[in-house]
Amino acid sequence: MSSTIQFDRQPDPGLYNPDLAPVPKEKRNWSWLNYSTIWMGMVHNIVSYELAGSLIGLGMSAWQALAVVIVSNIVLIGAIWLNSVCGAKYGLPFPVLIRAAFGYKGAHVPVLIRAFVAIFWFSVQAYAGSKAVGAVIGLIFPGWISLGTIHLLGASLNDLISFAIFWLVHAYVILHGMERIKSFELWAGPLVIVLGLGLVVWAIHAAHGLGPIFSVRATLSGGHFWGTFFLSVSGMIGVLASLVLNIPDLTRFAGSQRDQIIGQAVGLPVMMTFFAFMSVVITSGTVIAFGKPIFDPVQLLLHFKNPIVVLLGAFSLLIATVSVNVVANVVSPAYDLTNLLPRKLNFVKGGMISILIGVLFAPWAWYNNSNSILSVIGAIGGTLGPVAGIMIADFYFIHRRIYDVESLYSKEGAYTFRQGWNPQAFIAMILGIIVALIGLFVPALHALYAYNWFLGVGVGAVAYIALMRIVRGVNHSNTIIPTTNLETVSLQQDEI
Repeated sequence: MSSTIQFDRQPDPGLYNPDLAPVPKEKRNWSWLNYSTIWMGMVHNIVSYELAGSLIGLGMSAWQALAVVIVSNIVLIGAIWLNSVCGAKYGLPFPVLIRAAFGYKGAHVPVLIRAFVAIFWFSVQAYAGSKAVGAVIGLIFPGWISLGTIHLLGASLNDLISFAIFWLVHAYVILHGMERIKSFELWAGPLVIVLGLGLVVWAIHAAHGLGPIFSVRATLSGGHFWGTFFLSVSGMIGVLASLVLNIPDLTRFAGSQRDQIIGQAVGLPVMMTFFAFMSVVITSGTVIAFGKPIFDPVQLLLHFKNPIVVLLGAFSLLIATVSVNVVANVVSPAYDLTNLLPRKLNFVKGGMISILIGVLFAPWAWYNNSNSILSVIGAIGGTLGPVAGIMIADFYFIHRRIYDVESLYSKEGAYTFRQGWNPQAFIAMILGIIVALIGLFVPALHALYAYNWFLGVGVGAVAYIALMRIVRGVNHSNTIIPTTNLETVSLQQDEI
C-alpha cells in the first residue's frame, strides 16, 4: 500500500513503513457492501458450519443451538463495533493502534500472540478445506483412495497432496494484495449461501418438513444445559475472538463509520445466524435421514453419491475456506509480522511467511480429535479477551477517543511509557488471562470457564482502567490531545 501522508516529524523507521502508515482519505473506499461480503466469507466456512452443527451432537435442540449462535453474535458485534471505530477514524491497523496501550515495544507481545492464534486458525481452516480438495480429486482419479495407505509426516499421502494444493491457492490470492482480496470477497461469500440453501431444501425434503427437524428433543436440561450453553457461547465467540482485536486492519479502509457499522451488522450477526440456521437444519436433517448427526459438510456431500453435487459443493466449500482464511487468518499476521520488521517486510511477504509457518502446526495430526475442540476454542477466546478489553478501555476511557497519531510512530512520543513498555497493560492482561482460564486448572472453579471470554474482557478492561488512573492519574483534565493536523486523522471525520 502506498501512502501520501506527510508527518510533522519524521516517523521512526523501526516503527513505520507504507503498509503500517495511516490510509489516506482518498484510498478509504470500502463500502458497506464490501464489509457485508467480507463477513459473509468469514462466517460461511467449514469450521463455523461444523461448530454450529456440533451443538446438535452435544444434545441441544435446534432452537437451543440457534439461541447459542444468536447470543454469541450479539456479544461479538458489540465488541467488534467498539474496536472498529478507531481503525475507521485514523486509518490505522491493529499493530499500530495497540502501541497506545502497551507501548511501542510492549505492543509486540499481544501482536505476536494475535499472529500466533491467527496462524493456528489458518492451519485449521486450510486442513478442513483440503478435505474438499481430496473429495474432488477422488471423483476424478479412482486410484486416489489407494494413496491413503502411504503415510508421510504422520499423514496419508493423499491428505498431504490435498493440503499442498489448497495451500498454493491461498498463496496465489495473497500474492495479489488487499485489492484482489476485496474483489474476491464480493462473490466468494454469497456463493456459499447458494450451496447451503440447496442442502436446506434437501434436509426439509428428507425430514418431510421443518416440523420434524425442530421437534427433535434435546437431551440436556437443568444445570448441565446452562453450563454447556455458556461454554458453547464462549466457544462460538472464540472462533472469531481474534477478529475483535484486528478488525481495525479492515475498517481502516472504510469510506465512513456508517459503512463499516452497517456492513458489519449485515455481514456478522444477520448472516452468521442465517448460516448457523442452515447448519442446524441440515444437521438435524441428517439425524432423520441417516440416523446420526453429520456435521462435516464434506462427508455429507459424499453421502449423495452424485459426482455433480460433490463437485459443485466441494468448489463452494473451497472458495468459502479460502475466503475466511485469507481475511481472518492471513491479513492480521501479515500486518503483525510487518510491524515486527518494518524495514524488511511488507504485507505480501508477511502473508507468505504466515502461511509457511501455518504448515508447521501439522493440523492433520490432531484435527479429527473433536472431543476437546470446544475447550481449545474457548481457551483461545479467553486468552485474547483481556487484550480486547484493554484496547477498548484505552480508546474510550483512558484517551477519550483521541490518539496522537504521530506518537504511534515515535520512540519518544506520548506512548513511550517505560522505555517502550507499559507495565499497567501487562498486569491487566495477565490478571485477565488468569481469571479467564482459572477454571481449567482449579476444579472447584471449573464453572467459571464457561464464561472465560466475558471474564477476560471484563477483568482486562477494569484492571487496566484502574491501574492507569492510579499510577498515571489519567482523567478528563490530562487526556492526551493529538498534535498532528493531518486531514486523514481529523477528529471530526465520521463522528457519529
